[in-house]
Amino acid sequence: MTTTNYDLYRSAARELPTTNLAWNLYGTGLESIGRDGEPEAVDLPQPNADQMLVRVDSVGMCFSDVKLIRLGRDHPKLYNRDLSQEPTRLGHEAAITVIEVGENLQDTYTAGQRLAVQPDIYQNGKSTAYGYTIPGGLIQYHLIGAELLETDAGACLLPLADGLGYAESALLEPWGCVMAAYTQRRRLTPKAGGSMWIIGQPGDERVYEWSSYLDAPATVVVSDVNASVQACLTAAGANVIVRDGLTLDAVAAFGDDVVSAGFDDVVMLAPTSAAMVSAVAQRIARRGTLNLVGQEPLDGLVSADVGRLHYDYIAFLGTQTADIAASYGEERNRCELKAGGAAVFIGAGGPMGQMHVQRAIEHPDGPSLLIATELNQLRIDALNERFVPLAEENGRRLIVVNPVSSPTPLRDIVMGETDGLGADDVVVCVPSAGLMAQSDTLMNPDGMLNLFAGVPNGTMAPLNVSNVYMANAQYTGTSGLTIDDQAAVMEKAMAGTLSPSRAVAAIGGIEAAQDGIEAMMESRYPGKIVIFPQISGLPLMGLDELAEKLPHVGQHLGANNAWTEAAERALLEQA
Repeated sequence: MTTTNYDLYRSAARELPTTNLAWNLYGTGLESIGRDGEPEAVDLPQPNADQMLVRVDSVGMCFSDVKLIRLGRDHPKLYNRDLSQEPTRLGHEAAITVIEVGENLQDTYTAGQRLAVQPDIYQNGKSTAYGYTIPGGLIQYHLIGAELLETDAGACLLPLADGLGYAESALLEPWGCVMAAYTQRRRLTPKAGGSMWIIGQPGDERVYEWSSYLDAPATVVVSDVNASVQACLTAAGANVIVRDGLTLDAVAAFGDDVVSAGFDDVVMLAPTSAAMVSAVAQRIARRGTLNLVGQEPLDGLVSADVGRLHYDYIAFLGTQTADIAASYGEERNRCELKAGGAAVFIGAGGPMGQMHVQRAIEHPDGPSLLIATELNQLRIDALNERFVPLAEENGRRLIVVNPVSSPTPLRDIVMGETDGLGADDVVVCVPSAGLMAQSDTLMNPDGMLNLFAGVPNGTMAPLNVSNVYMANAQYTGTSGLTIDDQAAVMEKAMAGTLSPSRAVAAIGGIEAAQDGIEAMMESRYPGKIVIFPQISGLPLMGLDELAEKLPHVGQHLGANNAWTEAAERALLEQA
């Protein structure tokens, strides 16, 4: 059998270059990437006994890179680092091949082994993300050592299946973030050994019970609870601190002498005031819960911290029953799209939004109706061309809407398509508190609002939180991913139930990285940009340009110019 250039590339059996091109970041703005608009040549490093030299095969460009460029040293993952003296490097969506292995790692890694990087890294509880704190993949070769191998979660490297392409491998990271959005990240039971605050209403005569979970907290603070609640606490042997006479003005500093970072769990009985719920929610610790137990809706909308719902995983739970424990647990608090339901995707035309739409269409138990919103006409065309036929193939219906130019308001469209019920799920892929608030009005009372796009903590939006306990509404959001999320994407890709490479819209070689970043800023392409660092001299180009500019590659694209393993093979064979 003839050995091709592609086969040699896959086996990593080729000479190492004398130069190593890299796009280091020295400050803020596009002009701070590389030197004079070009990648710089750096020495090819040699691994010590605890390191390995890896070749970077593919890098997906992400809008998070733009945020890093705009903020520079002020980015929270750079910790005020002087980039002019200690530069970092973009590229956290990376697929790599092991080239040389240090002596102490040879029982674990081998030359030629293919890996994907899991960039959401923590060491001793501190975020040290790859592509941020740790220089990333926009380079042809780099060393890997303890910074990726010895983390709080172990080695942040995922061995890749043999049949997975390079672009697909790099896109396991963004796809993993999408998968993570539908896996439970919220804590849904009281924290063992934590702190709890139970808030009652003077004059509330309802007889409450607590069928489970009451043994978890170490400290319970109570305010204005009735005798039935006190009896539950006494029976459980809880350590109770009584603080009656709670007022709205007192909430901000309430319990400072008991907890310093907020309460792990808060229970509000018979809530009536939206303002009180808004204030109390600010006293929830990271990954804390707010359990609302009541039978009447609040007197208005709650001003909710939508940043914390995304980044801090705080959970709003609730029940109408007298059993306080009925609010907790997986059964009542879903995170997955409703099977056979109606789902709305806000900002669906961007790369990540398209992934959400594709996942929903290809999910065997996904929604039957999908409504995707987008303002950019290029992206609207891509949604119609790529995903409307895919939806039809899967027995689903996809409607693409420009909410600005449409003569019918978005809410009217959603209500019309759902017989006035509203959407079962709304996924927000745009970091806008205004859109998040608007999205809440599109929901069925028992729907789920998934805040996929993150806004800064402290960003408030009015939400109809009454529906949490009156109708079991869900508010959820996720940030980042785990290596298990990437592995789940790879498993689906190998099983043929998900096509990660469908997200690719443009490709380029190592010199095209800066142009790729600028293209993201301009929304030039309706999907992901993938850089192949080992290819030199390949300008950035959309897949729709390949038939003319690279016909030997373009002829292998799939329907609607979809990236394929055959196209990638042709590209690398020629390169």
